[in-house]
Amino acid sequence: MTPGLSILIPCYNASATVERAVDSALAQTHRDIEVIVADDGSTDASLEALKRYRGDARISVYA
Repeated sequence: MTPGLSILIPCYNASATVERAVDSALAQTHRDIEVIVADDGSTDASLEALKRYRGDARISVYA
């Protein structure tokens, strides 16, 4: 089924804030969502920080 709302979060060396951004998207009142995180070659720990969301079908990470 296609989600009713897609939230795109661009990410480049955002290890300090990317989890907060994803958590904020997930906390919205609209429940039928997908969160897409697009990493643009980060050289910090951004991708490592996003590993905690593995297994959550609402979240896709593209690197």
